[in-house]
Amino acid sequence: MSLVRNVGTIGGLTAFSRVFGFARDILMARVLGAGLAADAFQLAFVLPNTFRRLFAEGAFSVAFVPMYTRKLAADGDPDDESATRGEEAADRFASDTLSVFVWVLLGFSAFAMLAMPLIVGLLAHEYRDVPGKFELTVSLSRMTFPYLGLVSLVAMLSGLLNAHSKFAPGAFVPVLLNLVLITGILVGHFLREAGGSDVTVAWSVATAVAAAGVVQLLYMAWATRRAGVRLRLTAPRFTPDVRKLGMLILPATFGAGVYQISQFVDTFFATSLAQGSLTLLKYADRLNQMPLGIVGIALGTAILPMLSRHIQARDDAGAQRLQANAVEIACLLTIPAAVALSICAPAFVTAFFVGGKMTSANGETMAAIVTALVFGLPSYVLVKVFQPAFFSREDTRTPVWIACGVLVINIAINIAVVPRFGIVGLAGATAFTSTLNVLTLYALLQMRGWFHFTLKLASRIARQIAASAVMGGVLWLMVPLFTQRYAGNLIEKVWSLGLLCASGMVVFFVAAYLFGALDRDLIAQLRRRRAAK
Repeated sequence: MSLVRNVGTIGGLTAFSRVFGFARDILMARVLGAGLAADAFQLAFVLPNTFRRLFAEGAFSVAFVPMYTRKLAADGDPDDESATRGEEAADRFASDTLSVFVWVLLGFSAFAMLAMPLIVGLLAHEYRDVPGKFELTVSLSRMTFPYLGLVSLVAMLSGLLNAHSKFAPGAFVPVLLNLVLITGILVGHFLREAGGSDVTVAWSVATAVAAAGVVQLLYMAWATRRAGVRLRLTAPRFTPDVRKLGMLILPATFGAGVYQISQFVDTFFATSLAQGSLTLLKYADRLNQMPLGIVGIALGTAILPMLSRHIQARDDAGAQRLQANAVEIACLLTIPAAVALSICAPAFVTAFFVGGKMTSANGETMAAIVTALVFGLPSYVLVKVFQPAFFSREDTRTPVWIACGVLVINIAINIAVVPRFGIVGLAGATAFTSTLNVLTLYALLQMRGWFHFTLKLASRIARQIAASAVMGGVLWLMVPLFTQRYAGNLIEKVWSLGLLCASGMVVFFVAAYLFGALDRDLIAQLRRRRAAK
């Protein structure tokens, strides 16, 4: 039940953030479209965010949180005056890590900003062929890159609070980013109306990215102190624990970040296609990220410290039960979401994104990208469930080798399909290789005896698939009925999309209940808990 409650807390706040992020992208699409300035900003925004997910929220978190959690739980002998209490040891370890981490971030950020022409040239060499596009991308990237250092510190403070079972601040902090970026888009729009250009809008939003990092860090520093966690910034010391953390981070950087590394690969291929391709891919990924971000981040954040405690206590049965619950929750929420998004993508894209500078042709391409991406949606989330089984046992090497193989296959597939199928083929390759990654992770977990599918779990997932198929059939029949309404006025958009969403949810949950896809024991426990409260 703790997993359900924690996932609910994180997922609810993350959903709140994703709504603001979705609004941000809708506004950005209509204000800036999918042209030169939009592509330049998207790449400038991709760089710090991908490094953030790769290092701060990926490798650093999966290595730091288990170590910090174990120290927090390992109280010394209270009768021994020389013994170090667990909380004191944990705070000292966090302070030592912070003191080293700050300098690493400063050094890396400074190097990246100096080397930005080389980085942009490697990722988007085709931008040199468009007058002014390469130079604008380099300048915007230098403006946005300090966000990496700021938000990496935010991720560390979030990990500390998660280890104390305080998940709300870390789940809420992305809301601040989206609010600041929405402000930047509106300011840029007004400046353009006063005589500026699309480049003016791009600069306004890029400046807002850096400002958002400052706002987020101030909020998390306040939340950390309010939670009673005391950190001190001292001279950097490479203590044995810090060195051990570094040895865990190096392989985890690759293993925990296969999705982020594939984003760099996708960016490289997308920038070689027609102008606007990168922008359309990122907007399509926003629709994909709605369920992925809510479910994946919530499960990954909640399961790592909890799984570490089970393993620390040598509770193998508890670890198996926790992961089985996480797999069931992930599939229950992502399988129907993937089916619904694949069928309703044209309706959602037309209603939300097409308009202003975003053309109908852009919308058709974007809808096709969404359909290709969401076939990998369950896999994107299950990675967040399976990888902690390795990380909580301090095995960061195995995911490295899996990620290496998957990445090589992804590049090979892209080389084969992108020239023929363009940006849609690229999205499909990402979905396929993500599924391959999950299957390989699970095979090794089962071989090592760390996790296995039970007949009950497999049966539940099969029933979820059946219920999703019923829902998909209903939506397939309904979507064409309101084609003219999706591009209509606000009222027409609201009631047509609302009817689709409501119908899909009702059909799925009725079918899921009838097929036994819902865990009725879990529902009964939830009802008893609410009644007790």
